[in-house]
Amino acid sequence: MNRTGEIVLTIVGALIYGFFAAVGAFMVWIFNNEVIRNKAKEEVKQQQPEVATGDLDTILELFQGGGWFLIIVSVLALVVGIVSIFLMKGDKNSKVAGIMLIVTAVIGAIITVGAGIFSGLFYLIAGIMCLARKKQSTITME
Repeated sequence: MNRTGEIVLTIVGALIYGFFAAVGAFMVWIFNNEVIRNKAKEEVKQQQPEVATGDLDTILELFQGGGWFLIIVSVLALVVGIVSIFLMKGDKNSKVAGIMLIVTAVIGAIITVGAGIFSGLFYLIAGIMCLARKKQSTITME
């Protein structure tokens, strides 16, 4: 059976997860850069002098941790998407691929607190299509 629709939806979802991984890497890079970090501290100190330096460091570390979290979740979802594409290619394990995509979509959307909903939506639709479409039975005339 031709699974072009499911494969295309999975690729689009994987590309969006790849974009989120790049955003997470950018966040980590930004908050590891001392020059940018010091400029951000100075800017906040000028606009809100009542904010303590320790609180500001905690906030910046929180953003950096969020970047790492986004990288890890996105890369895992990307790997699951690639594995499910290979499972769909031969049309032997399309049910397993569908379950993997649905579980990844739901967990990814929940864990990222809604940030992964767009890419998860593509995975969810592809997963449902994998489970709903059945192999066509061939009728032989004897």
